[in-house]
Amino acid sequence: MNTNLYGKWIWALVMLFSFQVCRAQSRVMLDGKSTDVERWIKREFARSHVPPFSFLYGSQPSAKLLPKWKHSLQRLEPTEDNQVAYIATYTDPTTGLRVSCEVKGWTDFDAVEWLLRFENTGSAPTPQLSQVRTLDLSLLHPVSAPTVCFANGSNASRADFAPHERTLSVNDTLAMQSLGGRSSDGAFPFYNVETSTGRGVAVAIGWSGTWHSDIVARDERTLSLTAGLPTLDARIEPGEKIRVASACLLFWQGENRMTGHNRFRRYMLAHHSRKVDGKPVWYPICGGFNWGDPAPCNEYTCMTTEYAIALMQRTRMFGFTPECFWLDAGWYIEAADYASGKNWANTVGNWVPDPERFPQTLRPIGQYAKEKANARFMVWFEPERVFRGSLWERNHPEWMLSAGGDNFLFNLGDPKACQWMSKCIGDILEENSIDYYRQDFNIAPADIWAANDKPGRSGITEVKYIEGLYAYWDYLLQRFPKLLIDNCASGGRRLDYETMLRSAPLWRTDYQYGEPVGYQCHTYGLEFFLAQHGTGSYHVDPFDSRSALGSAVVFNWKLTQMGEAFTDMKKTEDEFRQVRPYFYEDFYPLSGTGDITGDNIWLAYQLHRPSDQTGYIVAFRRAQCPDEKYVVQLQAVVPDKTYSLEAVGTDWKMTATGDELRRGLTLQSAQPRSSLLIFYH
Repeated sequence: MNTNLYGKWIWALVMLFSFQVCRAQSRVMLDGKSTDVERWIKREFARSHVPPFSFLYGSQPSAKLLPKWKHSLQRLEPTEDNQVAYIATYTDPTTGLRVSCEVKGWTDFDAVEWLLRFENTGSAPTPQLSQVRTLDLSLLHPVSAPTVCFANGSNASRADFAPHERTLSVNDTLAMQSLGGRSSDGAFPFYNVETSTGRGVAVAIGWSGTWHSDIVARDERTLSLTAGLPTLDARIEPGEKIRVASACLLFWQGENRMTGHNRFRRYMLAHHSRKVDGKPVWYPICGGFNWGDPAPCNEYTCMTTEYAIALMQRTRMFGFTPECFWLDAGWYIEAADYASGKNWANTVGNWVPDPERFPQTLRPIGQYAKEKANARFMVWFEPERVFRGSLWERNHPEWMLSAGGDNFLFNLGDPKACQWMSKCIGDILEENSIDYYRQDFNIAPADIWAANDKPGRSGITEVKYIEGLYAYWDYLLQRFPKLLIDNCASGGRRLDYETMLRSAPLWRTDYQYGEPVGYQCHTYGLEFFLAQHGTGSYHVDPFDSRSALGSAVVFNWKLTQMGEAFTDMKKTEDEFRQVRPYFYEDFYPLSGTGDITGDNIWLAYQLHRPSDQTGYIVAFRRAQCPDEKYVVQLQAVVPDKTYSLEAVGTDWKMTATGDELRRGLTLQSAQPRSSLLIFYH
């Protein structure tokens, strides 16, 4: 019997069965062939096809309704190279609800994204719209037991962004949902599904509020993926238009799952990150301003113009060359009034530079940074949280959302309020010579949103708010073409597909400042999906400083006190600059995806540049690890090539073939709490 023909018949029967099981979902076949994204878009959004999104409309499933609605699929002009773009529309002839799906595909990465909008073109409120899932499809695959690689969100712990693997048996479900209204608080909206060896799809969810995603193994050959907004259950008013989440799929095939992770990282850099002059940007190496003065001062509440400039002068005197000087919280009026119990946190909403400490505003600091230090000037804001009694709360109570307490939420969902805040903050940036904008968000907004929903309109306050957030950031980026946005929300609690288009987290977690083992874990986990992120570096000991390696950093060195030699600080800065470009290349974990938080282990990873076959191995022997030796298996090296390896800062050197390095390289360190940085070429 022809076994190939037999196998094809079995595969056809499996597909027929899967069709019956998942007929209400879009069905995507992963059959080992590369994905033609334009053909994929035309097929998935064709009139006769169930699209890869879903919702309930008046308790009726969209899969049942959409075939009866008016449909169109229009090709749009692409906005960049290697892109195809379409818009699919579905209109209910009875109620006038129009569903628009903007779809883009990138042919160089086999990636596709779509964004869902709803508009009531009728004259009466619509039936209830609920269970909106921007992503709703079935992956049909030829091999059982798919594996999902996902990560923790952030809750200021050592385990922030820790990677996990889970192999799904039939009827297994992996459920994820963000907490409190910030998109990476408690869950992480990126994951990678390996459906068979060296084949799969990377998934990203774009919603900066509350989202959920379920991954379900329906049977041995069918994996269901859904993601959407759990809080939305609302009628849409006449003339009203809302957007919901976006979704991205990147189809990949290669040697192993890391092929998918690295293709996704490169896709994000190439097509879904901030561009300046049409080119992807590198987020900066920052210098601080001696964070934290003696109590009762906190943050930068005792900073002055003269002191800030003196610290920049001192930085230059010691030979440091940061690309940016970072002024954090506490520069505004009342923040320094410690005699009255005021501080940086309970005076937000007073966005005016303190005239006693900064009599000429912050402008002299920004001008000195640019004109004398050849650096940019970044300043901290938290405009969404407004404290009771502040200028904004007193002057514009009509724009405050509250669920009780002293913290209000500025209502970005009100178009007038959003426009006012956009111009207000934009003017502050311009008047104070601020180049980079740091936005914090130290409040969980979900309860406030829910408290301000009207009957029959659950989730609408959140939807409008998130729309306003994107409009606000887009305004700033358009007004200031070279602006970079540092996205901080009590650390990295608002990281998702939409925010990464506009920003990056330069302070990715509020976990114990400077604790090196946690920083190692955070780098290791985030690098599976995102290349652009940074943290603080406090000390020059290699174990500490290498724990903070990444594509960006803020050097929080105290330049006004004894303790560490500035010559060692300079060496640390130079080493960071040498390694930094490799964080924009490919990442390979060398310590697996188990528990990486312990003090008794080695942790190692590899950064690899395919274009010239060079790279770095970064490894840590932690304080309680009893093993002097640790074997790692390098990836991406060419088996029949010979590589030279040398450990930075030591005399250790060796040569080995790529095949030998793939089979095992023994790392060795005699001292606990030590690190290795090995360059290979």
